[in-house]
Amino acid sequence: MAVQPEGAPCWADAMFGDLEGAKSFYGNLLGWTFAEAAAEFGNYTEASVNGKAVAAVVPPMPGQEGLSQWCLYFASQDAAATAARIRDHGGEVLMEPMQVADFGTMCLARDPGGVVFGVWQAGTHEGFQAMAEPGAFTWAEVFTREPEKSDAFFPAVFSYRQRDMEDGEMNFRVYDLGERTVLGRMKMGAEFPPEVQPYINVYFTVEDCDAAVAKATELGGVLRFGPMTTPFGRFAAISDPQGASFSVIDTTTTEGEMPKLTDVA
Repeated sequence: MAVQPEGAPCWADAMFGDLEGAKSFYGNLLGWTFAEAAAEFGNYTEASVNGKAVAAVVPPMPGQEGLSQWCLYFASQDAAATAARIRDHGGEVLMEPMQVADFGTMCLARDPGGVVFGVWQAGTHEGFQAMAEPGAFTWAEVFTREPEKSDAFFPAVFSYRQRDMEDGEMNFRVYDLGERTVLGRMKMGAEFPPEVQPYINVYFTVEDCDAAVAKATELGGVLRFGPMTTPFGRFAAISDPQGASFSVIDTTTTEGEMPKLTDVA
C-alpha cells in the first residue's frame, strides 16, 4: 500500500508485559504471524497476515509497565510540524518526534481530553500493508468523555471535515479527509466505568464475528459489548487477557439502512 495521506490512520501497536502471551492470543484469534523481535528497537515485533504487515507488539519500556493498550498512529508528512500543531491546539506531546533508523519518525501525544495517539512520518516503513482484510485494521473511533475537546483538536491538527450522525441515542461524529471517512468519535456514556480512560478503539476485520468472539473468550479475552449487527457490519468489543481493548468486525454481515450524516458548520 502507498503512504497514507496526512491524518489518515496508518499503523497500530501495543505494549504487553507478556509479549509471548499477546502473540499467542492475537495469532490464534486474527491469524497473525510474527517477525523476529528487533532487539535494537526494544524487541518491537511486527505482525503480518499473508505476508503483509498489519500491526506490532512490543514489551513495555521501563517505567511504562501497566495496563496494555492499543495505540493508533496517524500519518504525517512532517512529524515536527504535526507536534507543533498538537501543542498549538492544546494537546500534549508525550514523546518528541524521534527518528527510528530509516523506518520513519514517530511521536506520541495526548489530546486535551486525555486520548493518547501516535504520529508516524514514513520512511522505509510506510505503515499498514493491508487494511480491511481478515486480520487487518479496518476502522477506529475516539472514545472520549469530552467530545467538544476532541472535535476542536483533531480537525485542527489534521484538517478533518466533520459530520454528525443523526441518531438521538448517541453522540457520534465522523472525521473525513476529502471524500474518505477515516475516523469516528464517540462520547463515552455511563456504561463506561469512571476508571476507564479515554482511548482510541481499533477494529480488526474478521470473517465471522461470532466465531471470533467465541475464540477470543476461549483464549482468555473478555466480551465487553455485542455482537451487534449494524449497517456497517457485525461487530463486538473485546478486552484481551492483558486488558487491551479492541473490536472485531465482519463487514459483510450488515443490517439496516446507513445513517444520515450532517456536515458540521
